Amino acid sequence: MSNVKNSVVLIGHMGADPETKNFESGNLVARFKIATNEKMKNSSGESRVETQWHQIITWNKNAEFVEKYLKKGDLVAVQGKLVHRSYEDDKEIKHYISEVIANDIQTLARKSNAPEHT
Repeated sequence: MSNVKNSVVLIGHMGADPETKNFESGNLVARFKIATNEKMKNSSGESRVETQWHQIITWNKNAEFVEKYLKKGDLVAVQGKLVHRSYEDDKEIKHYISEVIANDIQTLARKSNAPEHT
């Protein structure tokens, strides 16, 4: 456990097709969101599902895989690290963002024709 300082593992469905961007440097980035669902009971014993949305960022070979094969609705497992950042928009309003920088993405069930990827 001493090597685990900032590690995130998520399993969820892709909320939309991924967005990718090529940079002049030759790097490729892919961005997508996944939804994770947790079933729980409220105080009166009724079952409910709580959905959390997670922004995922991945680079280069993983981004190529995501761009080529993954689509909205696919069930994926993502392993990476959690990062937080902030920026100011053109109205000088500060926004805070939490993202997972993925270094491993695996398809679990897919609507697309994605091969297994590690």
